[in-house]
Amino acid sequence: MTDSGRDRTWLVAVATAMWGTDALWRMPLATSLPTTTVVLCEHLIVTLLLAPLLPRAWRAFRSCAGHERAAVLVVGAGTSALATLMFTAAFSYGDPVTPVVLQKLQPVFAALASFLLLRERPRAGYPVLAVPAVVGAWMLAFPDPFQVGVSRVMPAVLALGAAGLWAAGTVLGRLLSRRLSAMEVTTLRYSVGLPTAALVVFFRDGSPLDGPANLGSALAVGLDNLGGLLLLALVPGLLALSLYYLGMRTTAAARATIAELSFPATAAVVGVWVLGEPLTVTQWGGFVLVVAMVTLLGWNERVGTRRLVGTAEALPARG
Repeated sequence: MTDSGRDRTWLVAVATAMWGTDALWRMPLATSLPTTTVVLCEHLIVTLLLAPLLPRAWRAFRSCAGHERAAVLVVGAGTSALATLMFTAAFSYGDPVTPVVLQKLQPVFAALASFLLLRERPRAGYPVLAVPAVVGAWMLAFPDPFQVGVSRVMPAVLALGAAGLWAAGTVLGRLLSRRLSAMEVTTLRYSVGLPTAALVVFFRDGSPLDGPANLGSALAVGLDNLGGLLLLALVPGLLALSLYYLGMRTTAAARATIAELSFPATAAVVGVWVLGEPLTVTQWGGFVLVVAMVTLLGWNERVGTRRLVGTAEALPARG
């Protein structure tokens, strides 16, 4: 399949909206397990479930060009494991605002990377949807969007690093989806992310991440946490990522990064109606703005006469 196929911006939005259900399972786990343990167990569960696909996925990896192999390593080690850990570590410095603020720069990084790496060319109408979507995400993130400050260097560096890695994951996932199947990309992502997460757990003694400093104790999660870990790994993990990479096969990275803002919108719904967390008037305004812009983007790219991002000719898909 190539870029000439039907646009799947809507599928990327659905997949990333599933990431917004993450809090349903991660919040209870966060009270009883270290973050690094949760990330390690997520990767371990999904890798075990995908074990029958590992030989096929790694054969596909060996058939890739050098830059595609590098992309797999960045997506697995960087986007899947390190970005989540860096983002979490940023909160340990006592500044709950800076990491969330700077994470909103992810679409900016992704648009730049998609132009440099994939030669995707946002057209004049792209900012008309992109800018309001980012503004809406900002409004949704904070009860008072006009009282936000960046006060510390280290959390800012960690948050920017996480946003950059997540943006790279969007762009490189698009690159890999041109040649590999969605399940191959997902399998490689988790199987590369697993040893990366394990190394972080093993060597993190003295780092800002709390918890046990060896793999044995990190895997001692207890039976009462097993159900939550399974749901976390399967719903916002395996299922969402499989749909995400399927959508990325025919969705430009610059469009996908705006569609990914369905994530904070879904998280807001979960927070309000499931976890009982109220939203302010401006947060509701941001919610409506994000949903409207993502919906308009998906509708335009699916049925519109002129897409908002021009893409270079795709590589031929394997098989």
